[in-house]
Amino acid sequence: MKTGILEKYKEFLPVTDQTPMITLGEGNTPLVESRNISRLIGCNSLYFKLEGCNPSGSFKDRGMVVAVSKAIEKGVTSIACASTGNTSASAASYGAYCGLKTTLIVPKGNVARGKLAQAVVYGAHIAMIDGNFDDALSIARQLCERNSIELVNSINPNRIEGQKTAAFEIIDDLGSAPDHLFIPVGNAGNITAYWKGFKEFHTLGKSDKLPAMNGYQAEGASPIVLDKVIVNPKTVASAIRIGNPASWRSAVSARDESGGLIKSVNDSEIMLAYSLLAREEGIFCEPASAASVAGLLAQVESGIDFSSKDIVCVLTGNGLKDPDVANQIEPASMEEYAADLDSLERALSLV
Repeated sequence: MKTGILEKYKEFLPVTDQTPMITLGEGNTPLVESRNISRLIGCNSLYFKLEGCNPSGSFKDRGMVVAVSKAIEKGVTSIACASTGNTSASAASYGAYCGLKTTLIVPKGNVARGKLAQAVVYGAHIAMIDGNFDDALSIARQLCERNSIELVNSINPNRIEGQKTAAFEIIDDLGSAPDHLFIPVGNAGNITAYWKGFKEFHTLGKSDKLPAMNGYQAEGASPIVLDKVIVNPKTVASAIRIGNPASWRSAVSARDESGGLIKSVNDSEIMLAYSLLAREEGIFCEPASAASVAGLLAQVESGIDFSSKDIVCVLTGNGLKDPDVANQIEPASMEEYAADLDSLERALSLV
């Protein structure tokens, strides 16, 4: 039976004797070594952290299991969140598992079909608002302040605690932190959490170095890069379509403390990386995930030399989260043939 992060990393998490040790099998996600994109980068090594292998298909499960377990410990029976999709899917999943009433506040028309389908199937109450993610988060905060409901967005510190375990796993797998971590930035909780995890394991002597944190926002949703709130963020990468990140300050701290950067990539760069990951590495991630690889490719294009560096790119969610984007990709080869072997062999130039 797979051990979840509460059990595996309990000495590093806010776990007490009263904390229910729930798990859907989150964590312990693959760290896959690149076979092809690494040649474009020219680095010493390149790995992809496949967070889409978590139970609900994204990294959100790491933080959600801690937030939900601590809510249950307090006697809470209802949880809520605002979401562009992945948080809602994760909250609905763990809420169903633990018998909690789950309310999801989502921006109408701005949630990928796969993510919304998950929330529906898990049986959550879905409130679609005529606004963006930032509007949804504001309403969710007010809802939880007025009622006995636990807010499970990343402003809940237990979410960050759970998400930091991905950094622990990278160090456990590699024996040390990489030289560079590339990660998408939306609500900015994940870059905050990874940096926290890396620092904690470094302090404990489990890693002899700390990585430079390279965060990437989508160009049309890049408030940290522009240093201003984006009222109507726009990008194909729905998971990072956020104009006012809740963890803005801590993300900037992670950038500055690590000697890293937070920049943006445009939708064309994101989609190029999305396709490269699928066709060159066999990895199907959602568009937002590909922002990390798009950022790495942009740095190489600008002349940055990674020849001696070990790099990890975080791929935050599974490609099935956003099937509509995948369906827009032109097939490499797809034709109709007669229903006989000879016709097919001739078409494929096998005879």
